[in-house]
Amino acid sequence: MLNGIHFLLTYKCNYECDHCFLYCGPHSEGTFTLEQIRNVLDEAVKIGTIEWIYYEGGEPFLFYPIMLEGIKLANDKGFKIGIVTNSYWATCNEDAEVWLKSLTKLGVKDFTVSDDEFHFENKDYNQSKVARSAADKLNIPTSSISINEPKVEMRSESEYEKGKPVISGGVTFRGRAIETLIEGLPRTKWEELKECPYEDLKGLGRVHVDSFGNVQICQGLSIGNFWETPLSELVRNYKPDNHPICGPLLRGGPAQLVRDYDIKHKDSYVDECHMCYKARLALIEKYPQYLTPRQVYGLEEE
Repeated sequence: MLNGIHFLLTYKCNYECDHCFLYCGPHSEGTFTLEQIRNVLDEAVKIGTIEWIYYEGGEPFLFYPIMLEGIKLANDKGFKIGIVTNSYWATCNEDAEVWLKSLTKLGVKDFTVSDDEFHFENKDYNQSKVARSAADKLNIPTSSISINEPKVEMRSESEYEKGKPVISGGVTFRGRAIETLIEGLPRTKWEELKECPYEDLKGLGRVHVDSFGNVQICQGLSIGNFWETPLSELVRNYKPDNHPICGPLLRGGPAQLVRDYDIKHKDSYVDECHMCYKARLALIEKYPQYLTPRQVYGLEEE
């Protein structure tokens, strides 16, 4: 059941992190207008099961007035509100409180900040800590995302798994992370990558929407375009088994996807996301309406 809609308010970001699965950066295109936000929120009401509305990016605070008005619109419709930010704006406690004061009466129930080595060198004191301190003072519920450079550790919880290498750090191996972070990491044979362990391809749970109209189950994997077909209709008519990408993934993960389309592939991959991303990249010209936007795959828009 679809419970949440996450606005990718913008793909633009003041950072260009190695781990970004959306290839966001200062030159990324695609930002919502208020009219577009209203359209999506009206459709969210029609869906009938939406509880949460999130504003994220990219970096949503780069378009603070639009984000703020979008939050007001969602709050007026009775949705719970969440925000995800890199906290670049929290340069000191007083300033951070000014940025956040407008959020206190707008139903913000989750204020999530990135706090990791990709964003800040100093983990003990940085803008993330300032932002959370200001939010706590204003009684805005906070949480953090901490994703760090992938490292190989040896698992030893049981004799069966003893000595098996695992990758820590929380990186999702999609997007820019494929270019920058996979070198030297252990691989798994492609035949063993038989499921999608992270996304709810069948029940959806939550989707990400962008200003281009893409309804993404996973970054770069869409169920359709809501500027062409109303969002509520796309959700109502979604048949996962019939989706050209989700169908194979549900039957047997990335391994099934490459079998079904006879995709040329490597013998091993870091994990399911790595293999799935590469397989989807190979299919992007065949299914441009479902594997979109191209910039999420590091490609220029046509």
